Amino acid sequence: MKKGIRIIIALCCALLLVASWIMTINRESVSERQLRLIRQAVTMMSDGIYIHAVSILEQAASYNGVHTLEAENNLKTAYLALMGSRGINRRYINLLEEQMSRKNAQPILFAEAANHHLGIPRVADALRILRDGIERTGCDYLVEMYENNRYAYETIRTPFEYIAAINESTMQVKRDGLWGVAGIRGNIIIPCEYEAISTFSGDRAITSNGREVFAIDRNNNRIALYRGQASGFGNLSENRIAIMTDGVWRRATGDFVIGNVEFLQIGTYFEGYAAAQTETGWGVIDFGTNWLVPPIYEGVVFDELGRSYARGAVFMRAGDGVHLIVDGQITGYVFEDARPFSSAGYAAVRRNDRWGFIDTEGAVVIGFEFDDALSFGQHLAAVKIGQLWGYINMNGKIVISPEYLDAKSFSGGSAPVRTERGWQIITLLEYR
Repeated sequence: MKKGIRIIIALCCALLLVASWIMTINRESVSERQLRLIRQAVTMMSDGIYIHAVSILEQAASYNGVHTLEAENNLKTAYLALMGSRGINRRYINLLEEQMSRKNAQPILFAEAANHHLGIPRVADALRILRDGIERTGCDYLVEMYENNRYAYETIRTPFEYIAAINESTMQVKRDGLWGVAGIRGNIIIPCEYEAISTFSGDRAITSNGREVFAIDRNNNRIALYRGQASGFGNLSENRIAIMTDGVWRRATGDFVIGNVEFLQIGTYFEGYAAAQTETGWGVIDFGTNWLVPPIYEGVVFDELGRSYARGAVFMRAGDGVHLIVDGQITGYVFEDARPFSSAGYAAVRRNDRWGFIDTEGAVVIGFEFDDALSFGQHLAAVKIGQLWGYINMNGKIVISPEYLDAKSFSGGSAPVRTERGWQIITLLEYR
């Protein structure tokens, strides 16, 4: 009985040794098999036979062995040699995505994938990959690569003879002498059939057909009528619009509730304030009768839509210069000219006949090196170099080359520009 037990134990030990030996052999055979397949494929590739090398390398890469990465790298070389063949691009991308998904993925993989998408071109995919790589690796090279490509854009041609600045993702546009409204990709929202039209604010814009002044919704339905006689109106913003009646300007709501306060002129409200002129001069007023900046100045700096105040700052004209006023207080900073701040970014100012940029504290953040400029909209600013306009980023680097006869600020990732062919819209493939 004891002898039988010893025999069974001996057999079990032998079986364990054999199993261990078989496992060792199998591990070694996976490695050897990968090497054999890789060498076979490399020989084929050296002869230009990439199509057969691909299937061999795909088999080698499918094993979980020590030579898997070597097989994958050779496989990518074969894919690139066959790029353009049916299905190869997708297989190459799938392999890259598999490699990038691994915990220890190196920055070079993200750069490789991004470069591939930039070359197709599929810039949006490349930027997505770079963002992921930056988040996971923090690599400075990927950051630089992202910055060098994040301002890629597409150009949309339009039939308009004029495009105003973008406001709330819409633009006032002119065609055949009449005004309408378009979206930031040039799609018509309101047909060009009005003598005048304001900016959209919320659900409405104010229009005139030459006989009446009335409000319309975004489907071009009339939703309110002004029953008085108006000889002009401004832009609608924050449910306020300036209307000229009986030779004076008054404020009104989008439903034409007319205020009693009279002005010689009044601009467009933004962030709760508008520039206005009385008999004593220009100042900045709230929705009521409170003056943030008293009406004692010779003038005020407006943008194209009549806005002057943003982020607590406004530029008032006095003498030969414009004064930066912040939170109603004179800062002491005086410039030859300026453009109003937007809701974000730096303001363009002129000194010694050159344009640069300041922050709301008056500090120069981008030097005076441009022939003309607009304040930043989003993270880009239009600048004029010689006779042409382009765009810089907030570091002052030119990221869209100066090739336009005119340019407007970016909003919602788009900006109107004028070329010899007329007004077009450039739209960033990514804006953040």
